[in-house]
Amino acid sequence: MSFRDEFGQWDPKNQRPELWNLYNARSHKGENIRAFPISNWTEMDVWQYIEREQLELPSIYFAHKRPVVIRQGAIVPVNVPLMSGELTNLPKPGEEIVDLQVRFRTVGDISCTAPVESDADNVAKIVLETATTTITERGATRLDDQTSEASMEQRKKEGYF
Repeated sequence: MSFRDEFGQWDPKNQRPELWNLYNARSHKGENIRAFPISNWTEMDVWQYIEREQLELPSIYFAHKRPVVIRQGAIVPVNVPLMSGELTNLPKPGEEIVDLQVRFRTVGDISCTAPVESDADNVAKIVLETATTTITERGATRLDDQTSEASMEQRKKEGYF
């Protein structure tokens, strides 16, 4: 059985849920185990669940004005403080900082996650926006994927995951 649709794209609804008893769950001191029980959920499934259960979310998930630069067609947040206090995503020479109404479709490593232009400042608007978008969350927001087709695999090798 293929987990891809007729166009060769991954179809998350066709992926079987992970069966935990099939995995080696032994771990040694200092090792971690990752579990992802909603691996076959789509972005829409997540937002509909949040809406149905009326879950509270941090404001970063909702649209707000933010200083950004447009870099190779992507929106890049600027002057982002890391936990170390260091700033990342500083403007490059010739880039102009603009304030745009944006939201993050995914929240991860801000040094490689881009926001999208949006006016979705509540969950209902996000559900509607998700239903009508033609760009995947990953395609719209992963800055590292735009540097190379192998960027994600390289990050895995470097221990990012």
